Amino acid sequence: MKTNKNLLAVAAIIVCCAMAVWFSTSIHGKQKTYELQPRISIPDYKTDTARIMDAYERLMERYMDLAERNSAMVGTDLSRVAAKLDEIHGKLAELSARTARIEKALGIQQPAARIERPTKAKTDSPGDKAGSKSSR
Repeated sequence: MKTNKNLLAVAAIIVCCAMAVWFSTSIHGKQKTYELQPRISIPDYKTDTARIMDAYERLMERYMDLAERNSAMVGTDLSRVAAKLDEIHGKLAELSARTARIEKALGIQQPAARIERPTKAKTDSPGDKAGSKSSR
């Protein structure tokens, strides 16, 4: 039994030494690694299709801005045209009154009926047809 105890003690010492060697190599024997997190941003890779779509979107935005500016200019142009037409209407009314005074002073008779100029034939719009049917 003494041999078994000695054998068991030697085996225990060998196991302890093996564990000590294993722990020391596992702690210090591995190569150290570090985790680096770079803060450099790299732009995304874009395919040709993605670049074409981006260019098309920019082009459409520019077109919409241009159309909006042109419609605003047309609105201001229309208001200027309306003001000019009102001014012309006033001047024509003054000329008509002046002409009437001159004709009265000279004794020129006005024609009994106005001479009507032929106008362009009116085309019936779908709204006119619906209105004429309902009035019958």
